[in-house]
Amino acid sequence: MTPAAPGRRFEEVRGLWVVRSTLESPERIEDMVAQAHQAGFNTLLVQVRGRGDAFYRSRWEPRSEELAGAPAGFDPLALVIREAHARGMAVHAWVVTNLVWSGDALPRSPDHIVNAEPDWLAVPRELGRDLYRVNPFDHRFVEALLHYAATHTRTVEGIYTSPSSPGAQERAYDVCTDLAEHYDLDGIHLDYIRYPSADFDYSRGALERFRTWVAARLAPARLQELDAAFEKDPYAFVDALPGPWGEFRRAQITQLVERVYNGVKARRPSLLVSAAVFADAQEAYTNRFQDWRGWLKRGILDVAVPMAYTDDEARFRSEVREAVASAGRGERVWAGIGAWINTFDGTLHEIDIARHEGAGGVVLFSYDWASTEGPAAGGVPYLERVGKARFGRR
Repeated sequence: MTPAAPGRRFEEVRGLWVVRSTLESPERIEDMVAQAHQAGFNTLLVQVRGRGDAFYRSRWEPRSEELAGAPAGFDPLALVIREAHARGMAVHAWVVTNLVWSGDALPRSPDHIVNAEPDWLAVPRELGRDLYRVNPFDHRFVEALLHYAATHTRTVEGIYTSPSSPGAQERAYDVCTDLAEHYDLDGIHLDYIRYPSADFDYSRGALERFRTWVAARLAPARLQELDAAFEKDPYAFVDALPGPWGEFRRAQITQLVERVYNGVKARRPSLLVSAAVFADAQEAYTNRFQDWRGWLKRGILDVAVPMAYTDDEARFRSEVREAVASAGRGERVWAGIGAWINTFDGTLHEIDIARHEGAGGVVLFSYDWASTEGPAAGGVPYLERVGKARFGRR
């Protein structure tokens, strides 16, 4: 086992992201927890809100379509917690925040955000002018967003909520605090806590909210000029004020992080609030409006988990080093490792690098890949191989 970095005083996190497909049956859950424990992992980040749906008993979201064949009383999160805590493992509820749908067709449930609250959805720049005067409850609105996502899979993962929408922010807050109140969790883990790209959000609501937000910063004559232009072109303010437009979008994400953090801590001070973030901090800040370095400095995030998904060890080292420096303390960073794009030895080397750089632990993406596609050797499954090589398991 590679020795801990000099001066380390905290227990190393050895984590796995567990994607929602593993939560579809009790048998899969029990097998997952047993495999992870046997391999020496001590932390599970379990995707309980995948796409605006629930793999737990939610007050706010519809039960996932993927649980259609499961018994009505089956609570995936409760079972994970029971099985993991019995083995001394930590469980964090992995909550996908702004990405709420990625299917080819619309959600079946009328209560799903996409169907029930289309006015909360984010719009790409390409469609913003065309959809500006379309009622979001008109079927053409959501169908246009669905088609855009299907034809732009390289740049957007699906349909997002508008980060500046008060309703969308409230829902994300309600989901996180509901989990904190009703489950014996060890943490809340935020994901997709960002914009999909700089091409979002050009929904009518966002454009109008930006106009209100920026108005107090403008001289009366300039405001009057832009208001006149806004009547003809909904992009008048955002195109004329690209700097403030970026600030506004960044502020929406930070506001949500701060609100969730404070809401969770008010209910369960001991819960860790973490977030999966773009490992390239400048890319995160500039094009995803995700100021995770600022969140750490302000104390509105306990742990950043940079998704340093690369097989380039020099790049991985640089990203982990920068994250640890930004955090000030190594235990506030868990290095996210993309096992699926690495060789087995490459994954081991990245665990070593994270330890050497003083990170508080590692999180592998993902259990689901490792258990189905991760290469076994000599009859030893992938996760067990990792455990034997780096976690002292025999």
